[in-house]
Amino acid sequence: MNSATDADPVPASADAPASVAVAPAQPNPTPAAAAGNWVVPRSVAIAFVLFSGVAMLLSTLLWQKLSNVQEQLARQSADSGVQSLEARTVARQAQDLSRETAARLAVSETKISEVALQRTQLDELMKSLSRSRDENLVVDIESAVLLAQQQSQLTGSLEPLLAALKSGDQRVARAAQPRLNPLQRAMARDVDRLKAATVADTPSLLVKMDELVRMADELPVANAVGLGSAPASAAKAAPAPASWWERALTMLRDETRRLVRVSRIEQPEAALLSPEQSFFMRENLKLKLLNARLGLLARQTDASRADLAAAAQAVGRYFDRSSRKTQATLQLLQQVQAQMMNLELPRLDGTLAALATAAAGR
Repeated sequence: MNSATDADPVPASADAPASVAVAPAQPNPTPAAAAGNWVVPRSVAIAFVLFSGVAMLLSTLLWQKLSNVQEQLARQSADSGVQSLEARTVARQAQDLSRETAARLAVSETKISEVALQRTQLDELMKSLSRSRDENLVVDIESAVLLAQQQSQLTGSLEPLLAALKSGDQRVARAAQPRLNPLQRAMARDVDRLKAATVADTPSLLVKMDELVRMADELPVANAVGLGSAPASAAKAAPAPASWWERALTMLRDETRRLVRVSRIEQPEAALLSPEQSFFMRENLKLKLLNARLGLLARQTDASRADLAAAAQAVGRYFDRSSRKTQATLQLLQQVQAQMMNLELPRLDGTLAALATAAAGR
């Protein structure tokens, strides 16, 4: 059985008047419709707008900060690249210098090892062979002379040779053997020849080379602009003008002399040097002098002379020859070169020949 609500609607009566209209029933609003018509409060909207503005401002500040950080990182990266390039250059130079030093040390060690090997061989030979007193005396003198000759070649001094020859002469005189008289005469002749020989003093040469390295920083370049000291000194020596127009002309003349300079440069390369190139040219000159100093210590006279000649050529080409400092440097270079010519030590051919004859006559 159906309820009353489920029944069909009753049709309107045909007798009802046509002018009467039935008002439609207003439906009750549902919760969904009420939610659609909800109005946002004004304070909430203002707060939302302020929050959005603050968020936008913070985002802008954060973006600027990130941009600054990126720029700083880019600058630091560029600086790091430059520093790494400089470090590579310095490391390469240090590596080249270490290789050169290692090569020179290897040459010195080779010479020292040769000396040690020869001394060991002489000691073993003296111990293994049984000889008479005269034979042992000849061998001892020969080993002492050879060792002194090698020591003189390493140090550049004649004192080891003189000491070895004097000691051998005394031992031969105490032995009083007639067959050793030629050896004694040969040693006496070699002693006289050593005393008459002139050999360069290595310590004084080293001091002079150090002085040349120090003077390299004070040499005036050929194309350097003068400070106007000569016109100023001439102005001090000249009497002061009386009138104002004479003083003005004097000042104008002095200023013109300072601004305009006419000079003659023999070498065109010197006129084309910039201040940076002048600095590197000085450093190159000092390196040549230091190489000459190392060559002198290593007893490489040819290399040392070549470096000194190159240094003298650079001083004469790129520096002002009219300066007293340049002239003093050239004179000192000439003195060092002249003393380097006397580095060759005299050989003891007479004594060595007499020792060989005495050893073979046993």
